[in-house]
Amino acid sequence: MRILLVEDEASIADVVARGLTQAGYSVEIAATGQAGLEKAETGLYALILLDIMLPGLDGWEVCDRLRARKITTPILMLTARDAVSDRVRGLETGADDYLPKPFDFAELLARIRALLRRDRLHKTRVIQVGDLTVDTSQRQVTRAGQEIPLTPREYSLLEALAGHEGQTLTREVILERVWLDEESCSNTVDAYIHLLRRKIDAEHSVKLLHTVYGVGYRLCVLPALMPKAAP
Repeated sequence: MRILLVEDEASIADVVARGLTQAGYSVEIAATGQAGLEKAETGLYALILLDIMLPGLDGWEVCDRLRARKITTPILMLTARDAVSDRVRGLETGADDYLPKPFDFAELLARIRALLRRDRLHKTRVIQVGDLTVDTSQRQVTRAGQEIPLTPREYSLLEALAGHEGQTLTREVILERVWLDEESCSNTVDAYIHLLRRKIDAEHSVKLLHTVYGVGYRLCVLPALMPKAAP
């Protein structure tokens, strides 16, 4: 399970990252608000630990921009500022919880687990994109009511694209954050996209899997192809 830690103090980031790694999480660190925003926009994290006092964009601004872009990843704010007004501001920008520094690591871990449990309960287990349905609990995919058998790697790619409908995922993001595979080359992604197209699009007039040339791939129903509302 991947966690994004946005923290500019290297000593704190190192201690927290090591503790979370020992607890079984995969941790990625961003040292500035802008870097954290860019990483978080992929949406491929289970949770974001977000410091408030950051160089450039502060944590409040990062949180506000993520929520404005409909990114619902749970956010736990970390800060040395313990005034009630600061906590209220963090929650009003869309943070899910707030932990003042210094904190006990056991409490941090407990809050992370609580947020992840709550997020799992609230997330839908079925993703719908046009007539494509991805049942994440059963790892089952159908289109127009017909089941589509997929290999584990094909399924993980499709689930990531469907879960970020309309967003472009780069080849690097797919390799490193969806498949957790930094050894394969980008041509591997292209090959699996080709396989997915044959399985989910080939027999349908409306294509769902689209190439964003020079960037990556996205899954969506293009606006021009959406059925018109009845007059």
